[in-house]
Amino acid sequence: MPASYSMVGAAGRRLRVARWHPGAGGQGLPDGAPARRPLLVFNGIGINLELFEPVALDLAEREVISFDMPGVGKSPDPIFPYTIPCMALTAIALLDQLGVDRVDVMGISWGGAIAQQFAFQHRARTGKLILAATGAGFVMAPGNPNMLRHLADPREYTVERTLRRNLASLYAGGGNGAFSLNSVTPPSPLGWACQVAAFATWTSIPFLPLIDVPVLVMADEDDQIVPPANGRFLHQTIPGSRLEMFAGGGHLFMLALRERFVAAVRQFLDEPDPACANG
Repeated sequence: MPASYSMVGAAGRRLRVARWHPGAGGQGLPDGAPARRPLLVFNGIGINLELFEPVALDLAEREVISFDMPGVGKSPDPIFPYTIPCMALTAIALLDQLGVDRVDVMGISWGGAIAQQFAFQHRARTGKLILAATGAGFVMAPGNPNMLRHLADPREYTVERTLRRNLASLYAGGGNGAFSLNSVTPPSPLGWACQVAAFATWTSIPFLPLIDVPVLVMADEDDQIVPPANGRFLHQTIPGSRLEMFAGGGHLFMLALRERFVAAVRQFLDEPDPACANG
């Protein structure tokens, strides 16, 4: 199996977790290869684990960990609504259950909110931070109104027939690269609503200047859902951050331009930690 899947209880929630272990891509690891920190990935709104798997398999030299948010994929619906800081705490409880101490963190789109919160809230557990196709919360520069209208309509997002109909334009978000979305399954109406509500009441602006881990911000010039101005804002506000711009990939440039995306991620994560960073 390319990944090991399990249901794990953390902070009062049941979460479906995937762990892609080193060498899961099939090529194995060379003898004496250095150990690398696991990479913890937070996915976009309504996105189940399977969509990210091609990227995880390409990063075969390190362990990649991700989980379905409550009400997404095969994680049960939340009993109560949650906030972004709450889910950052849940992620720490999950890592404790898995016996994982310190991780590099990647947040994609909606998942970038939890990634930013995690890096600020749990500095001692964070190595490096990657923010892809994301922004600073409800104050971010808005995207294409027609696409955002689909995102805001639960009938368009949580029903499989309409989700399949809108996948290409909604997820590509301005891109022209080909990639498969066959593995996407719709979130439950409650799971989707909790994600929307959590993001609508959150912003990272007050603490962005306080993030002191190495940060790579990635954005695409043709992203119609999270315009590139949001990536540039994060880069300008987070001290010492690096900006990597793409073009032609749209909102999911990490899939449409996967080879270049993985190369940029690998280069960033494999660089020695700066002297100012712990560990």
